Amino acid sequence: VQLQASGGGLVQDGGSLKLSCTASLDIFSFNIMGWYRQSPGKQRELVAFVSTGENKQYIGSAKGRFTISRDRADNAMLLQMNSLKPEDTGVYYCAAVPFGETWYRTKDMNYCGRGTQVTVSS
Repeated sequence: VQLQASGGGLVQDGGSLKLSCTASLDIFSFNIMGWYRQSPGKQRELVAFVSTGENKQYIGSAKGRFTISRDRADNAMLLQMNSLKPEDTGVYYCAAVPFGETWYRTKDMNYCGRGTQVTVSS
């Protein structure tokens, strides 16, 4: 299984970016998909995830600013990020959990792709 994140870039404080994650399989063949962020000097952290039934969860500062979704037409998972802050800077990775696998927030997802760099300047 291959996952590929794209859409990162350099944006000013308060700006927006939209990340996309494509997969080598139908994205709806995954039970759970999510976005992680690794900021400089910090451990990778879960930002948001979407599970079967399109139940969405946001963690920490992502609440109210980020929107996760899955687009069937483009076979992509998206992350719309608004009101970006310098502390959102980092490499963003998309990840997925297949049906039949157990997952909880402190556990790595089964598949993780190459990340995309997001830099928010102050």
